[in-house]
Amino acid sequence: MDLENAKAQMRKGVLEMCVLAVIAGRETYPPEIIGKLEGTNVLVKEGTLYPLLIRLKNDGLVDYIWREGVKGPPRKYFTITENGRKFLEELTDSWKELVQAVNQTIEHNASTDVGEAFSTDPGAPRPLHIEPLPPDA
Repeated sequence: MDLENAKAQMRKGVLEMCVLAVIAGRETYPPEIIGKLEGTNVLVKEGTLYPLLIRLKNDGLVDYIWREGVKGPPRKYFTITENGRKFLEELTDSWKELVQAVNQTIEHNASTDVGEAFSTDPGAPRPLHIEPLPPDA
């Protein structure tokens, strides 16, 4: 398994929440969003950000207004809507629960002796093998 690919997939999974959090802070335009995320290890490129912003707009989570630029053409500034704030709050709560569950899993498995994890005791419960559903299911 490619570690860098796995890390990139994790970052992509939280990109929507991070972009909403940046926009929730104040009215902003795409280059500012990219700049704010650069220092957080959640890297985003324009080719990823613009389609995401369009989807967030179409979902009613953000809105935008055109503003004249000091130098150059007008810019599209994004703001979060009330629905976007509620959505971000729910995403944040879900994220915190997920982080806690992952941390508990990692800590439990780190403290469990390998021999205990794979007990040959016939009375021990069998491990569950849960596979994620395919995206089209």
